[in-house]
Amino acid sequence: MDSVLRLLGVARKAGRVEVGEEPVGAAARAHQAKVILTAADGADNSIRRAAHFAEAGKVQALPTPYTKGELGGAVGRSACTMLALTDIGLAAAIAEKLAQADPERCGGPAEELKLQAGKALQRQKERRAHEKNLQRKQRKPWAPPPKEEKPAPKAPVEKKPFAPRGKLTIKKKP
Repeated sequence: MDSVLRLLGVARKAGRVEVGEEPVGAAARAHQAKVILTAADGADNSIRRAAHFAEAGKVQALPTPYTKGELGGAVGRSACTMLALTDIGLAAAIAEKLAQADPERCGGPAEELKLQAGKALQRQKERRAHEKNLQRKQRKPWAPPPKEEKPAPKAPVEKKPFAPRGKLTIKKKP
């Protein structure tokens, strides 16, 4: 069995593949599809629809050298004309394998998917590091609170003798 078909089987087990016309179209319109693969012996109408789905979802539609039966067998169906991969890492790996077999058709899209996969991996690493930092902040070891320093006593202010202002009235006692 070919390595591309093995990767498709892994993608199916991971739940990262949409098989058939309607699921592929829905995944492409929802911008979840990363690449659309078509069978070599698929009908012209089906391949044209896959190209329209790819255009709508702004993804690549790559032809494969496999028949409908071989693609379907890899994803647990009897036949499959088109399928969409929703994981960027698996999509890049499969596109790279297809580019080795057919560099003219799949070389450019494989490089583009490889760059996207690298960016996604970098974002994933940054997110994990951020989550790890948040967990570390929550697990600070206990330490006694710092001692408060009392401010230095202020110099006593000199009191002035009482001197009334204005008119002074004195009441006499009867």
